Amino acid sequence: MENSHKAETTKKGVPNAPHEHTNELIHEKSLYLLQHAHNPVNWRAWNDRAFERARAQDKPVFLSIGYSSCHWCHVMEHDSFENPEVAALLNEHFVPVKVDREERPDIDKVYMDVTQAMTGGGGWPNSIFMTPDKRPFFAGTFFPSDDRYGIKGFKTILAEIANAWSTRRADIEDSANRVVQFLNREAAPQPGGDIPQQYAAHAVTLIGKLFDPRHGGIGMTGPKFPQSHQWTFLLRAWKRSGSQAALDMALKTLDAMARGGLHDQIGGGFHRYSVDEKWLVPHFEKMLYDQALLARSYIEAFQATGDPSHERTARGIFDYVLRDMTGAHGEFFSAEDADSEGEEGKFYVWSIPEVRALLSSDDADLAVDYYGMTPEGNFEGANILHVPVAPAVYAASRGMEQDELQKRLARINAALLQARAARPRPLRDDKVIAAWNGLMISSFAVAAQVLDEPRYAQAAERAARFIFDFMVIDNRLFRSWRDGQAGSPGFLDDYAFLANAMIDLYEATFKPEWLRRAADLARDMIALFHDGEHGAFFYGARDNEQLIKPVKEGMDGAEPSGNSMAALVMARLARFLQRDDYETLARGTVSAFAALIRQVPHAFTQMLQAADFLSTPPQEIVIAGPAGDPLTVDLIRTARAVYNHDRILIHFCREEHGRDLPGIIPWIESKARNDDETAAFVCSGFSCKAPVRTPEALASVLRET
Repeated sequence: MENSHKAETTKKGVPNAPHEHTNELIHEKSLYLLQHAHNPVNWRAWNDRAFERARAQDKPVFLSIGYSSCHWCHVMEHDSFENPEVAALLNEHFVPVKVDREERPDIDKVYMDVTQAMTGGGGWPNSIFMTPDKRPFFAGTFFPSDDRYGIKGFKTILAEIANAWSTRRADIEDSANRVVQFLNREAAPQPGGDIPQQYAAHAVTLIGKLFDPRHGGIGMTGPKFPQSHQWTFLLRAWKRSGSQAALDMALKTLDAMARGGLHDQIGGGFHRYSVDEKWLVPHFEKMLYDQALLARSYIEAFQATGDPSHERTARGIFDYVLRDMTGAHGEFFSAEDADSEGEEGKFYVWSIPEVRALLSSDDADLAVDYYGMTPEGNFEGANILHVPVAPAVYAASRGMEQDELQKRLARINAALLQARAARPRPLRDDKVIAAWNGLMISSFAVAAQVLDEPRYAQAAERAARFIFDFMVIDNRLFRSWRDGQAGSPGFLDDYAFLANAMIDLYEATFKPEWLRRAADLARDMIALFHDGEHGAFFYGARDNEQLIKPVKEGMDGAEPSGNSMAALVMARLARFLQRDDYETLARGTVSAFAALIRQVPHAFTQMLQAADFLSTPPQEIVIAGPAGDPLTVDLIRTARAVYNHDRILIHFCREEHGRDLPGIIPWIESKARNDDETAAFVCSGFSCKAPVRTPEALASVLRET
């Protein structure tokens, strides 16, 4: 953040008031909105009262959308919204409305489309001028308060729009109508048929054309974003087709990100994106969804290759989330800011004297060398820790065993982390978002299986119980929760991400309740969001507030699209529950975006993973045997060790699951009906192998199918 008072917080994590003025945002729960509650701007939350006021006073609405850990949102706040001259213009001529994009992603999606259409770009803060009936007529992102370098400042823009509202209203109305017409022409994709498997290969080719062969990632210049679903897509494309290019691109990128400054080398976890092409200098905020998606990427890379460095990176992410981003009831918080003490990245950077003061001489020498530290630094006179030389190469060049290097680094990192913990921390947004918790639960659940780590399954279960205890009200999932209060009703990604997480959690714990939760969420998702006429799912529920256009998106962004995950959920449940209608819904969802996928398949990598699941002959693995029996445990471990994301895995213990599981999966009782011996049943392509009773035999069968 731009000003030091932002780093000071009350016990609840709400910024202390820098001004005596208080506006209506003081009554909100969103940390982002509360950060603006003492601006001299008379902010209002997005609600009917705000727009009624605009109509009554015949004023345009100024809509500002951002989020708590957004660096440039804080800069614009300090530069403009704390500026008395700007506040006077806004208060006199406009009705100013603030929206937390993480609480109301539906509003954010609609008006980000506006900004991108009107300016050719987008970002946050997103700044929209609209009529009192929510039709936009002017848009931008960050505006400096005063004219600079030939660019109009915010004061000038406010004055010009206020004048136009008074003198050229017809022009504004015409512009607003044309924007709405354009948005609604683009709103709903039309069904386009099936997606042949060659489009996955085409996506690999297109990613290859954009790939940076030197540093990994997409594009030869910064900024670079993690884009985790692309790397999991490439890993799965390699598994399906044997494409070495797909594997190489995924591993090159994952290795480069893990060694760069994007990765918090001593505290674990990843920053939001890199401002350069080398993954060295990050934009320092940390988002929960990035931790979840990247952890999944590194877990899958480890499962695919056995490379322990990927396991270490994933474990570091989980350590960070459990240490710094987990609440008292197991819930996962949404973000940490980029800034502390008024400076971006100050919490994370180091000088050589600081490191030498904390470590022994030998350890300090190693830390300075290994993490690429220099006296002049690589970021505003300080050092962002990174790993210029691959760990295996570094160890060999120093005559060290890799285990010895890792042990010394663990000791070094622990000391630096302890010292860093005493610094003023970046502000943490303790808002709980259902969709992002779903992503994190999935990653913990998958890691629990791959790494045979029960504490990860326990973390996933605690978070799941929090969601269902606090964020499901009158059988309706809510989007967010903070300080004892739920936000708005959930959106498509909240339902889809959480339903997928419940399937993963079932496969991690084999507790029928989680599969039942997944089925219930899927049922509600269909009822609330499905477009029965054209297929796929709308982003907002049919009984949610209706905005100026319906949102139905399939293209993946920083997170997978809700439709991509909804398609995968329906496809997975179709196999668990043997529901042909669910498979039809999944295929219809993919088909709704087929025309777009054919044009830009590399922008739909999560959807292509769902399409791949649908195009693969179904494989079901059922382990029947007593829970905790050594042979049962070994058979489950063998099934989990195989890198195969097109299967479903079920454990059936008649004594433990005999009453609950058949009520969800009626066909399960046919397994071991007349056979009480522990065994594994593998069915693939609508035919079943003979039951096997040793891990070796199961591994052999899985290799063949």
